[in-house]
Amino acid sequence: MNTDTYYIPVNFTNAGRILGLFEIRNLIEALLLCLPVLYVCLTYLPFSLTPKIIVTVSLVVPIGGFGLMGVSDDSLTRWLKGWWAWHCRRRMMFFRGVVTA
Repeated sequence: MNTDTYYIPVNFTNAGRILGLFEIRNLIEALLLCLPVLYVCLTYLPFSLTPKIIVTVSLVVPIGGFGLMGVSDDSLTRWLKGWWAWHCRRRMMFFRGVVTA
């Protein structure tokens, strides 16, 4: 009896991701970034429908893509939290010359 063994890779299902690519957290952040821009564009732009759609899409698509991708494999809020912690704890280093005894 000959049996075949198939090894399933760890990332086979990509559970917890939308379309297998984007984390749910990144999707929520992208929506929170895009919805206000979408509302402002559709409500306050004094154009007819076609220019409104063109301006809205040209603003919302890059903002949404940035929100979906995040920064260096982190969501935007995680990255901002890390950046803020670094910003608050950073110090200046001064070189006072070589000390000779």
